[in-house]
Amino acid sequence: MADDLFDVEPRATTPATPAPGAGPELDTIVLRLHVQPGAGRASVAGRHGDALHVRVAPPPVDNRANEACVAFVADLLDVPPSQVELVRGDKSREKRLRVRGVDVTAVRAALADSLARAGSSGRSAAGRGAR
Repeated sequence: MADDLFDVEPRATTPATPAPGAGPELDTIVLRLHVQPGAGRASVAGRHGDALHVRVAPPPVDNRANEACVAFVADLLDVPPSQVELVRGDKSREKRLRVRGVDVTAVRAALADSLARAGSSGRSAAGRGAR
């Protein structure tokens, strides 16, 4: 299940009743990533422990790999890049990205789908084991 790849941040305030006409309440999550820079293209490679293993094309030079991570996660979760923020791991493969304004159910579905596609390629991180 994809739930162990991210944490949901508690809401500052939770109204007792939503405003009339208001859509579903949106959450903020912190997604755990294990990043492999210098890949041919950006993709989900599978799992790496309790993190999502992603590959990005740019090398880790001049913050390019971090920027690619933010853009990739924004695209994966269908949110604007301005809602994705690198909060930890700017010089590490292990990163934490805060994503604001998401529906947790949609995040679960997007991650489960991307993990299923990574697993069907036969080259998932889970098959190779964590290093």
